[in-house]
Amino acid sequence: MFFGLTNSPATFQAFMNNILKDFIDEGWCVVYMDDILIFSNEINIHRLHMRHVLERLRENDLYLKPEKCEFKVAKTLFLGMVITPGHISMDETKLAGIKDWEAPKTVKGVQSFLGFANFYCKFIGKYAELARPLHELTKKDTKFEWTKIQDIAFNVLKTKFLQRLILQMPDDEKPFIIEADASKWATGAILKQQGSDGELHPCGYISHAFTATE
Repeated sequence: MFFGLTNSPATFQAFMNNILKDFIDEGWCVVYMDDILIFSNEINIHRLHMRHVLERLRENDLYLKPEKCEFKVAKTLFLGMVITPGHISMDETKLAGIKDWEAPKTVKGVQSFLGFANFYCKFIGKYAELARPLHELTKKDTKFEWTKIQDIAFNVLKTKFLQRLILQMPDDEKPFIIEADASKWATGAILKQQGSDGELHPCGYISHAFTATE
């Protein structure tokens, strides 16, 4: 990838999507820039999948650094998410400092916390509503005042992240259940699916804070 050009990332992503398109369409390969994830249910099929990808990369003069690769693992870190059989969780190294994260004293501090929180928002139910008091502080021409309302929102989100929430990996062959709700400030939904234990487990949350017009 050529560095320094504004369209380099998009061009490289399109290139990777193109050369691995058939593998992506078959549902056992995910690619984001130079991060490639291959997943299979059986080890022999997995070896075959790996061979296909490696050969395709070589055909296009793309090479991997062995020290940056993992092969035949049951747990891996991909784009800030820990992937294990049937489950997705947050990266423990990113959660390490949450407990000691002090309440922000500036707008930039609030933006820093929200940058982290927004990244993992799909693990938190009603996230948009919970984070609303913090987002209000980042609006243009808003005076920075850290009140009890912001403090509660900040600590509730910290508590949520410290619970080490886990999402169930979606299974396209099983039925899904969608639960939706709305308040005066936001709307949200949760995607659920029955697990091997017979119980319903979250596959992901989504929420949206209403604008003034909405």
